[in-house]
Amino acid sequence: MKKTGNSIFAERYRVVEVADDRLLVRGILSGEVLTIINPEPEFPLSQADFPPGKLIALTDPSSVPLD
Repeated sequence: MKKTGNSIFAERYRVVEVADDRLLVRGILSGEVLTIINPEPEFPLSQADFPPGKLIALTDPSSVPLD
């Protein structure tokens, strides 16, 4: 399938699996699988927050205004 953009932030993802320290997601259009490592291990990820099958979009941290 052809990608519509060259950025991972231009696609939506479906949660495949969640663990305390990582999130496994698959791109809806591309089928690309990404593993997202939790940068804050003191706040573990949970299936309540990221149930398998949930659709998510990634946000580019460089586009978020600084505090």
